Amino acid sequence: MAVRPDLRQHYVRACQNVGQPENPFIAHVLQEADKNDKIRGTKGITLKIAGNNRLVPVQRVTDDDLQVLASVLRSTVFVTGLDLRYNVLTDAGAKNMATFLQENCTLRYLNLMFNDIGTSGAELIARALHRNETLVYLRMTGNKIGNKGGMFFASMLQINSTLEKLDLGDTDMGTQCLIAIATALTQNKSVKAINLNRPLLYSQEEEPTVHVALMLKNNSSLVELHLGKHEMKNFGVERLCEALYENSSLRYLDLSCNKITCDGVKFLGELLKQNQTLEILDLNANRIEDDGAFYLSEALTLYNRTLQALSVVSNNISGKGLVALSDAMKTNMELSYIYIWGNKFDEVTCMAFSELIQMGRLKPNCTDVEPYEVDGHVHLAELSHGLQKHYYWTPSCGEVTNKDANARLAIAAVSEY
Repeated sequence: MAVRPDLRQHYVRACQNVGQPENPFIAHVLQEADKNDKIRGTKGITLKIAGNNRLVPVQRVTDDDLQVLASVLRSTVFVTGLDLRYNVLTDAGAKNMATFLQENCTLRYLNLMFNDIGTSGAELIARALHRNETLVYLRMTGNKIGNKGGMFFASMLQINSTLEKLDLGDTDMGTQCLIAIATALTQNKSVKAINLNRPLLYSQEEEPTVHVALMLKNNSSLVELHLGKHEMKNFGVERLCEALYENSSLRYLDLSCNKITCDGVKFLGELLKQNQTLEILDLNANRIEDDGAFYLSEALTLYNRTLQALSVVSNNISGKGLVALSDAMKTNMELSYIYIWGNKFDEVTCMAFSELIQMGRLKPNCTDVEPYEVDGHVHLAELSHGLQKHYYWTPSCGEVTNKDANARLAIAAVSEY
């Protein structure tokens, strides 16, 4: 049996050695980790030092704090995950983290989302991953690394063969690095999930989407792809659909917050008639309207028996389109999760989805609406369930008890730690 380490004691001693004030939040997390029984086994633990924790007093982690913490964890084999989201780490902290990644051989999960890491910090972390052979999941979400910083990660993907999930959403990437990442993924065989949401694009030509489509024709390992807020229009959707006829690995496609109309969804409908792989389709915040809903419902009613989750939240769909989707669920038993809030509900829509829930066809945790009755009329209230309920935050009180409320975790949890 492995000897239980005393992480908190090591941390206090390390702070004293370098004359660094002790961060009480880090000390608290390490003390709790010392009590964790998992630390004795082979599974390892994740240190959750998230700066947005609301249940305990938080002193956000600085670059100096991280330097001391890294020295404590450098020789600790029990810590396999490190969650440092929503802290105040800068490029100097990224330098400490890069050194740690080059020396550490046990860390599998690293979350640095929404710190203050820029281009030079991105370069250091990306270069560290040229040599690191253990990290499986990295989140850089919300750090403004820019187009140049994204290019360093594109170069890393040509060399690293361990990383399975990479989140570069909300990082201000541009056209150049999106094309470079797509090109790298043509050859990379290890990445199973990538988030490229919200780049800064200054062209209407949809070059990144075209290159992503070319990549999908050749890539046989990617399972999850996020292309939200790409200014994507029907031309881009058509290119993606053409590629997905030849792709047999992608299970989760996120096209949320784009400019897709019913004409673009027509291509998706035709794809769903033949595709036997896609399990999650996110069309949240587009404008597919009733015609788009009809295209999807036809494919799901008569042909597709693979898709498990569909989001059409905020798509300007009225009662006719929503009822068509509810009717599709009566025939298609594979479609288990559907999200419809933000559209135009009428009483027929409310009755249709209330009936699905009451008859047990649609589980309450698998949709974002809940029926209630007032003066004999059925209405729908919003629930906070969704495809990515915990993308920007996770419950501080513990693990998610019901994964159905977060369909991504329930269906396609790729390298989640």
